[in-house]
Amino acid sequence: MTQRARRIEPVTRPLHGELSVPGDKSIGHRAVIFAAIANGTSRIANLSGGEDNHSTIEAFKTLGVKISGDDRLLTIEGKGFEGLAAPMKVIDCGNSGTTMRLLSGIVAGRPFVSMLDGDASLRRRPMKRIAEPLEKMGARFESNDGRAPLNIHGGALKGIRYATPVASAQVKSAILLAGLQADGVTTVEEPQQSRDHTEIMARALGAKLEARGNIVSVQGGPKLAAFDISVPGDLSSAAFFMAAAAMIPGSDVVIRGVGCNPTRAGVIDVLRRMGASIEMLDQKTAAGEPVADIRVRGARLKGVDIGPEMVARTIDEYPILAVAAGLAQGITAICGAKELRYKESDRITVMTEQLRRLGVDVEERDDGMIIEGRGRLKGASVQSAGDHRVAMSLAVAGLSADGGVEIDDTACADISFPGFFRMLERIAGT
Repeated sequence: MTQRARRIEPVTRPLHGELSVPGDKSIGHRAVIFAAIANGTSRIANLSGGEDNHSTIEAFKTLGVKISGDDRLLTIEGKGFEGLAAPMKVIDCGNSGTTMRLLSGIVAGRPFVSMLDGDASLRRRPMKRIAEPLEKMGARFESNDGRAPLNIHGGALKGIRYATPVASAQVKSAILLAGLQADGVTTVEEPQQSRDHTEIMARALGAKLEARGNIVSVQGGPKLAAFDISVPGDLSSAAFFMAAAAMIPGSDVVIRGVGCNPTRAGVIDVLRRMGASIEMLDQKTAAGEPVADIRVRGARLKGVDIGPEMVARTIDEYPILAVAAGLAQGITAICGAKELRYKESDRITVMTEQLRRLGVDVEERDDGMIIEGRGRLKGASVQSAGDHRVAMSLAVAGLSADGGVEIDDTACADISFPGFFRMLERIAGT
């Protein structure tokens, strides 16, 4: 991906306005996956348009699934698991860990060999966490010391009971997708409940699935029904604008039609504890998922403790919460979040280094950070490490940095949020 430097100037007034964010990336991945393995024609509206969802679409095209249309309306002709064909080339997952991990659960149960690969960032991410349970079920993995590229020898699977070492929706979903093809019942137990988009969608389409807190069981063998879905707005994308409004006193911003699944809404809880006013308006349910308009009004934020109990519900939002902590009064302590080291970048190290450039006192720890807020950031040249969430977080920081910020690479934001910078400029009035 070509790098694109960008300068963000500080705002001179509070943020005001209304906006809509792209479709939820996590739900979009799962919608494409379930449409591809369902029986019949499914239609998906409001996909995110980001490169990650497109990686999943292209992966299933490589597996012989007929897919047409665009992000506004995608049509997928599903023929069940049996309709998937042996790939004639390497399946390129791009930068998407969700694509690689969930797709591994699909092809683990198919009677052919699949090679999954991705970009340099994805090749650094750990895949043993999915290989181990899927091999216990009957698949065989060849990898680069537990990392991509993955050669997956699929075949007949048997149900297992598996306790995951970390709470991960990607790992859980990979096992459940394999479990749909397995003989018997497959049960996954997590240390904390991770986001449950897979369970909601699978159950709605006819899977025999039971969920009790952090334990989920699925019966193999059901045929899944085709469906139509309009993907709600992405809470992780909305989080950047929520934080921007929250940390600039006097701001008043409404984000329309956002998915507010409680298993991933930790960012709302944390910002409220920091002092932001957040209201949920026009609440409803769409495709089994809670949806609302989110109104955020800014205030002087205060530091808080963000403990291990928040990790599963907040994992993607730590970079932007670290920026909010840098502007808050007092100390914010983040702990129990070592999983951040295994994302698109080592988000603990990267955010520590960038906040220090912005004048914030930060102590890096193995599983988190201690951030002493300074109320106002200093301008600086910063580096995104090619990580889309870091790039967007640093852009939000620039709104409250004396002299603004110069970000070395912002093209990576297109992975999850094309048009982010245009939207930020509009709401900031720049």
